[in-house]
Amino acid sequence: MFSLRASIFVRTGLKSRGLATVSDAQPSFRIPLIDFSRFRNEAGADKIKVANEIVSAFKESGFIYLSGHGIPDPTIQKAFTKSAEFFRMPTDAKDKLAWEDPRSNRGYVRIGRERVTQATDAAEIAALREKAPDYKETMEIGRDWDSVWKNRWPQEADAPEFKHTMLGFFQLCHELHVQVMRSIAIGLGLEESFFDAKIQDQCHNLRLLSYPPMKRALLDNEGQARAGSHSDYGTLTLLFQDSVGGLEAQNPHTGVFVPATPIPGTIVINVGDLLARWSNDVLRSTLHRVVAPAAKPLNAQEVITPARQSIAFFCNPNFSAEIACLPNCGSEAKYQPISTEAYIVGRLTSTYS
Repeated sequence: MFSLRASIFVRTGLKSRGLATVSDAQPSFRIPLIDFSRFRNEAGADKIKVANEIVSAFKESGFIYLSGHGIPDPTIQKAFTKSAEFFRMPTDAKDKLAWEDPRSNRGYVRIGRERVTQATDAAEIAALREKAPDYKETMEIGRDWDSVWKNRWPQEADAPEFKHTMLGFFQLCHELHVQVMRSIAIGLGLEESFFDAKIQDQCHNLRLLSYPPMKRALLDNEGQARAGSHSDYGTLTLLFQDSVGGLEAQNPHTGVFVPATPIPGTIVINVGDLLARWSNDVLRSTLHRVVAPAAKPLNAQEVITPARQSIAFFCNPNFSAEIACLPNCGSEAKYQPISTEAYIVGRLTSTYS
């Protein structure tokens, strides 16, 4: 199904020898694997080449696999371990940390509370949530020094080292976000530091996700998924996956969803709606979803899907930043300017109302 060499190619069309091929009539869908160490450690032509590769991928598919990203594997594994320990806490202890306000976007979200979708009408989203809620639980963490909105941390005795681990991980993800945004700036023909002052407030969201094992029959309802088809809200999403899989991206040319199979040592990065809007749709915000992987027999009548963990770092511009058509992204803006806060809070309000 895949050839994991320099990049991942997902093609629709004829198949030969177990590898997907492509017909002339159907465009291919490509998620390239890019070694970011060449950007972090090089200068001149090599650095520009990597920047161009990233921007080209974001124009075509909106997704990349990033290796050589600089976040040590033991650090990532510890974040996964502490995330798993948090979700094993008693339900009543987690519920005391419940998510309360879209302006804060912090705290625990129990199974069934969220229904990600492209719909923007609150009533429509509520109906979808009632019919087919996302089968996952999450913990949302923001910048910890915010003077207004506070993170909702568990007691240290309930989740040892959780706060310390997640604050360190949050900072490393922000630093990677800065570097990737610098590569985007270069790839768009802007000054490398163009975005620096527009993302320095760290108005991001670190989301820990737990997808419990579940009977496969529960996913057979119309519209049901572990996380429904959606695009993300901000600039970029840094996604750390376990080995279970389930993430699928939609080929924008054919509408077919194709697996973004986990590759050890890489982070999946995709463009969010605000960056697409900022770039006048030069960069593509691609629909994606999380479905259940192959199920295992539970008994003669039922099968069960395995548990899945992931960690998503949703990168946002400063909440005060005005998102208006970037230089070099067309002479006529498709969208009216909007502040980051107005856009993000509006989307969250619709999602959770």
